[in-house]
Amino acid sequence: MKINFNNCTEEELWKYVASYLQIKGIDTVLVGGSVVSVYTDGAYQSGDLDLILTSMFVKNLSEVMGEIGFQRRSARHYTHPECKHLFIEFPAGPIEIGSDNNIAPETVEFEGKKIKILSPTDCVKDRLASYLYFNARECFDQALLVAKRHPVNLPKVKKWCKNENREDVFIEFRSKLKSIKN
Repeated sequence: MKINFNNCTEEELWKYVASYLQIKGIDTVLVGGSVVSVYTDGAYQSGDLDLILTSMFVKNLSEVMGEIGFQRRSARHYTHPECKHLFIEFPAGPIEIGSDNNIAPETVEFEGKKIKILSPTDCVKDRLASYLYFNARECFDQALLVAKRHPVNLPKVKKWCKNENREDVFIEFRSKLKSIKN
């Protein structure tokens, strides 16, 4: 795949980087706000891609990222000199959403490679977690954007909110979702 780093979307950059890493034996899962960008076709833009490493003992990440033009800027951040509008971050794993660490990402096939992303349901839970724990109202709105465009397992979201002791958030979410879908 060719990519124009100057104006690529978050989805294009994710597919390019994740598939290249996968070729090199490094598996990742896209998490965070960039998942919202993918599921909303760019209606929301986060400005970075959060990729959690799921491969064991990755020792050559900087070298592999360098092969596609990315430079390490800190322990977790990589930038590309032609991609001024986006950067890559590798947050520490494992994948967790609040107290839930039993996350099964979705697999997307791209140019014969299998790359992974949070499901729409887990994306909604992830955004609601940012709302719950960091009081980030914009993340609540991002969860609504995803749920408006993709099927979301609302009973799972409800159970997750209950497990986080915040059923009130689910009630508000369901109410707002109903009002924007009508």
